[in-house]
Amino acid sequence: MTLAKTPAKPIYVRIREEIGNAILAGRYRDGDALPSVRALAAEMGANPLTVAKAYQGFQDDGLVTVRRGVGMFVAKGARERLTSAERMRFLEEEWPEIRARMERLGIDPAQLVPGS
Repeated sequence: MTLAKTPAKPIYVRIREEIGNAILAGRYRDGDALPSVRALAAEMGANPLTVAKAYQGFQDDGLVTVRRGVGMFVAKGARERLTSAERMRFLEEEWPEIRARMERLGIDPAQLVPGS
């Protein structure tokens, strides 16, 4: 994994997005172990405390579980919960901006569907 260059977002948020996208894509499934804080920090070139903060957010949201002395694991149903949350975020935050831009540019939504 590599962090996207989005300076407007804090690093821990970008790490959360990377891990969340990996769960959504099925690279991490329910019950799969996540990389250790140190391993992920080394892989992403981040401070271990920053990675720990990202993991803590997932833990707070119930998307990962911790097994003391073993590691962090994707919680059961995490992908479904992430999908639902991302869908809502898209519809409430991103889609209105996209729709408004399409209207400004005179793009008919039918033009975006192949075979229309």
